[in-house]
This record gives sequence, C-alpha cells and structure tokens, in this order.
Amino acid sequence: MTVSTSSLLVAGLLLAAPAAAQPTPAPTVVMASVTAQPPATAQPAAADAPLTLQAALEQARANSQQFRAAQLASDLAAEDKKQARAALLPSLNGFSQFIYTQPNGTPSGVWVPNDGPRVYATYLNVHGDVFSLQKWSEYRGAAAAEAVARARADVAGRGLVATIVQNYYGLVAAQRKLASAQQSLREAQQFLDITEKQENGGEVAHSDVIKAQIQVAQRTRDAQEAELALLKGRLGLSVLIFPDFRDTFSVVDDLQAMTPLLPLTDLKATAAANSPDLRVAEASVQQETIAVGVARGGVLPSVSFDYFYGINANEFATYDPEGHRLLGSVAQVQLNLPLWNWGAAQSKLKQAQLRVQAARNDLTAAQRQLQANVNTFHREAEVARDQVASLRQSLDLSTESLRLTLLRYQAGEVSVLEVVDAQTTLSQARNAYDDGLVRYRVALAALQTITGIL
Repeated sequence: MTVSTSSLLVAGLLLAAPAAAQPTPAPTVVMASVTAQPPATAQPAAADAPLTLQAALEQARANSQQFRAAQLASDLAAEDKKQARAALLPSLNGFSQFIYTQPNGTPSGVWVPNDGPRVYATYLNVHGDVFSLQKWSEYRGAAAAEAVARARADVAGRGLVATIVQNYYGLVAAQRKLASAQQSLREAQQFLDITEKQENGGEVAHSDVIKAQIQVAQRTRDAQEAELALLKGRLGLSVLIFPDFRDTFSVVDDLQAMTPLLPLTDLKATAAANSPDLRVAEASVQQETIAVGVARGGVLPSVSFDYFYGINANEFATYDPEGHRLLGSVAQVQLNLPLWNWGAAQSKLKQAQLRVQAARNDLTAAQRQLQANVNTFHREAEVARDQVASLRQSLDLSTESLRLTLLRYQAGEVSVLEVVDAQTTLSQARNAYDDGLVRYRVALAALQTITGIL
C-alpha cells in the first residue's frame, strides 16, 4: 500500500507526542502522573497547599467522632480510677443539725430518743476504712478498666489510621485514573484524526473511522466515570478528616516512594509486644481477675473507724450553765461481718471466676488471630510489592506496543482492531499499575496497624 506524505507527517507527530506528555515521576501533588500518563495540568490545582498523609491523620484524629468517643471513654475510666482511689483514703465531712422536740414536762420531751426539747449537733467527721478488701479490689479494678479503655482508644486510633490510609491513597489512585482516562481519550481522538486523514487519502475504509469514533465515545464515558469516582473519593476523605464540608482540596502523591517492608520475624516480635488488640485482651484478663477480688470481698469482714469533733448537746454553746464543756470528740470503730445472704455473695464470686476464664479464652484467641493476621498481611504486602515492578514493566510495554501498532497501522500492516486493542491494553495497564501501588500502601498500613508500629 502506498503511504502518503500526509500520513507520514501525522505519524511523526504521534511519535513525538508521548514524550512531551510524560513528566518525570516524583513525589508531588496527585495531579502529576507516571510515564505514559497526562501532564500535571490535567487536574486544576487547589488553592490550599496539598494535604499530606500525616496532616490528614492529624485532622482525622481531631475530628473523628468514633476516635473521640473512644478517647472520652478512656478519660472517663481515668476519672473512675481517681474516685476508687479516693474511696480508700479517709474522708472529712462537716455536719450541722438542730432538732426540736415537743416538751411534755420530762427532760426528753415527747420524742423519747432525744435527750431534750432542743438538740444542737455541729461537728466534723473523719471516716476511714481500716480493712476493706472489696474497696481495695474495686480500686485495682478501676485501674485495670482504665488500661482496657486506653488500649481500646489505641485500637480505635489505629483503625482510624488504616481507614484514612485506604481513603487517602484511594483518592490518589482516583486522580491518577482520571488523568489516565483523559490521556486515553486524547490518544483515541488522535487516532480518529489519523483515520479521517487516511480515509480522505483513500488509504482506509470508512469502517475504520467509525471504529475510531466508537473508541472516542467509550473513552469519553470512561473519563466521565473516572471524574465521578474522583469526586466520590474526595468527598469520602473530606468527611473523615475535615470538621466542615470541603470538596476543593488536593493531596500529595507519594505512591511511588516505596516504603521498605520489615522481615516477618521482626514483625511477629513487634506484634507480640505492641499489638493494641493484644493489649486489650491482656488488660481484660487483668480486669476480670481483679473482679474476683471484688466479689471475694463481699464474703469477708471489713473494719472502719469514725472520729467526731464538735457539739451534740441541748445548747449551742461551748459550756452549759453548770460549766460543763460541751465541745469535744468521740471515736468509734465498726466491724462488719457478713453472715448470711442466701448464697448471693458466693454466686457473684463464681460468676467472676467464670468471666476470668472467658477473658483468658479471648486472649488465647487474640494471640492466634494476631499471628495469622501478621502472616497474611505480610504476604499480602510482599505480593503487592513484588507485583509493582511487573506492573510497571507491563505499562512500559503497553506504551511501546501502542506506539509500534500505530506505526504499523500507518504503514497499512495492521487493522484498526489491533490499534483499539493496544489502546485498551495501555489504559488497563495504567490503572493496574496505580492499583498495585495503592494495594501495597494499604497492605503495609494494615500490617503496621495490627503490629502497633504506626
């Protein structure tokens, strides 16, 4: 087939076009693209500075309702501990009272328990528990409950990290895919221009132009879908990190900065020492074990004391008319010995022991699940990391394949279907490469979350 001068000119322009549309990959705003993707001008820059992952995490911690609720539960548990500790210490109370009794001619009056028509009581009372196993166990239980609440707040915080990482890099991938869809649309439009010029030169049939038009329409729809996915991703991340509604912010694209993956043995050791889920299970066992002491205190005696200093007399004065001193003190000691409560205290003790056994079973299950998760997520991260290089190679090969197929089409050696197939393959390779980068980051975040590294 004879090749016209106009066709050779168009082919030369196509060979030069990809090189101008491929910026150098570097950590930058997400509108930047990898090789064979459109330039950074494909997405308008936001007015504010690009949002880094660390800044997004700080915003999420400050505005996440679930994280704040977990933090509030931890703060409440800390106050419960303070109250339980205060219950172990002596307390000082003030008391003031006046009792009037109807006179009936006797010293006590109508109401026999009173020792006169007028009784004045004003004194300070110091109360303390000399021995109370139940209150001491309640204090230790409150301390254990605080540890559980703190560990759960840590779990909530790390779960928030995993969610933000997934949504953050999901937004990065959505912007990359939009850029890729726009690049594919430009390539389809360039190919349509080629087919129209060759049809005018009598080199191809009109069916090739129709196929190219169909390809442009499909790439237009793909770009619209990518733009919608980008909007959804941006709004989804905005809800998680901002206190108000925002839909005009950008994020930093650092997907190609591959974070190294630690060896599996190191991660297992770190997980055993720092896993927040494991700390919750261990603290729960400690809490339930102390609850046994609380229940046991219900069947043991307790000793307390009271000291009173003040006035409890028929006159509000330091001395009575006979010169007797009315201001003074009194001390008393109480022994409380539980004798019979129809087995309720023993039932509570048995119940507490059963809860300890259940908590230990949960701890064992948490340890097994942690080891399984570490192995699974580490393998997931390994596979994703190893596939990135392969996906990058596929992207480069697809780019070169499209370039060569276009040249062969210009020379009349291949059909329009092969060009369309090469364009589709390149578009899929771009998206697969971006998905591979995101997959590694998400798998790494999940691994760091369960091992307590974050």
